[in-house]
This record gives sequence, C-alpha cells and structure tokens, in this order.
Amino acid sequence: MQDYSLQIKVGKQIQKLRVLKGVSQQDIAAKCNFEKSNMSRLEAGRVNPTLSTLEKVAKALEVDLIEFFK
Repeated sequence: MQDYSLQIKVGKQIQKLRVLKGVSQQDIAAKCNFEKSNMSRLEAGRVNPTLSTLEKVAKALEVDLIEFFK
C-alpha cells in the first residue's frame, strides 16, 4: 500500500499559496500549460507530481520550490 500523505500535504500547500496570492486554479494551470482539472487533482493530492511539474507550479506562483514542503 502506498502512502499518499506527502502528495496530499504538498497539494494543500500549493492550494494555500495560490489562495494567498489571490490566483485562480485556471490562471495557474494556464501559466503551467496544464488543464484546470490537472491543477485541481494536484491540489487535492490525487496525483504524484514530478519535480519538473512542481517546478513549473512554483515558477507560476513566484515562490521557491521548497515552499511546497514547509
């Protein structure tokens, strides 16, 4: 059985940072060249993102990648 707690925590942190910046899922998804549904799954912790995906999201949110793991 796989432990999904880390991907859920990262997803929640991405969502928190996005909301704090006042940006919609659609806007971040567009900046990352993702579909909005993919951004939704990422924030919900239903996908296991690659480091390159996390890097794209960090750049779109204008934060350091490490912020997702705090």
